[in-house]
Amino acid sequence: MIAAVLVRFAHLAVSHAFAALWLLRRTESEKDVEILALRHQLAVLHRQFGGQRPRLRPEDRTLLAALLAPLARTTLRRLRLLVSPDTVLRWHRDVMKRRHARMSVNRRPGRPRTVASIRRLVLRLATENPSWGYRRIHGELALLGVALAASTVWEILKIAGVDPAPRRTTVTWADFLRSQAEAILAMDFVETVTLTGRRQYILAAIHHASRRIRILGITAHPTHAWVTQTIRNLLMDLEDTGYVARIRFLIRNRDAKYPALIEDVLGSAGIATVLTGVRMPRMNSIIERWVKSLRVELLDRTLIWDQAHLTHALREYEGHYNEHRTHRPLAAAAPLRARPQPLEPAQIERLTIDRQDRLGGVVHEYRYAA
Repeated sequence: MIAAVLVRFAHLAVSHAFAALWLLRRTESEKDVEILALRHQLAVLHRQFGGQRPRLRPEDRTLLAALLAPLARTTLRRLRLLVSPDTVLRWHRDVMKRRHARMSVNRRPGRPRTVASIRRLVLRLATENPSWGYRRIHGELALLGVALAASTVWEILKIAGVDPAPRRTTVTWADFLRSQAEAILAMDFVETVTLTGRRQYILAAIHHASRRIRILGITAHPTHAWVTQTIRNLLMDLEDTGYVARIRFLIRNRDAKYPALIEDVLGSAGIATVLTGVRMPRMNSIIERWVKSLRVELLDRTLIWDQAHLTHALREYEGHYNEHRTHRPLAAAAPLRARPQPLEPAQIERLTIDRQDRLGGVVHEYRYAA
């Protein structure tokens, strides 16, 4: 619709432009005679219409508004027009409004949008500092030389769904595990059955930060005395390796196999016991993830004959897990092996890899050929 009106208006404008050029060749007396004749024809049309207004197309209104709007209101009243002078001026105001709307259609109202990098920085400060409100974040931005209104910081946080500081200061369980990973050990029992039908219990512990796993013991009868002695052996091993001074928490479930005495044993070394909720394995997710890896990569793929065979298999898997297997939290490194440096292009072209089997091929390890 709008395109058709524009095309017709352009046709009328071009036609009248050529008519204006043609009028330049005519004398003033010829123009006066033509004006008088046109005015008389207009009077005849007024008599025929009987006071009714003719229907004008949008392009006609636009052209009349463009031609007659520069004239003064008194001059427009002297002219015998089909419409009143106020109508012509209203048409002109409508044309200017539409022109202004087309020019500002791509402009965003209000202040310009905040730079994406600043928005990311505001959200980062709020995430890393739960106790900071928008005023504190605004002050930190000012210290960094970022000129930003405090109300803009509040708006960024609100749009991102970030709660106010009082609601973010509550420490969640996941935040506690991340912040205290260097000081946390997790422990759990793993149950399996040998081919002889005998049930075996594996007690293992894992360090949250390094992801190092320790197979503490294997037994068919996890008595309280056996568990207590196993915990004492763990503390001696941690003391020999220098870890005991860094461990402050041990997470375990509420299994009845754990005697109450182990809390005193751990407390003497400055380690507090943290019990998980009932039927809440996610509270001890690190060791639970290792248990799943143990089952998928070893126990579900190996026929265990007896306790001696299980002990050998677990020792092999412990070495594989700590010395070779990559871990996402460690950026593809292993607990006891740093991530190797990337190969040079020349080394990649001559790349030769050997495979080393563990447990008769149940576990594969790949290394550079000697």
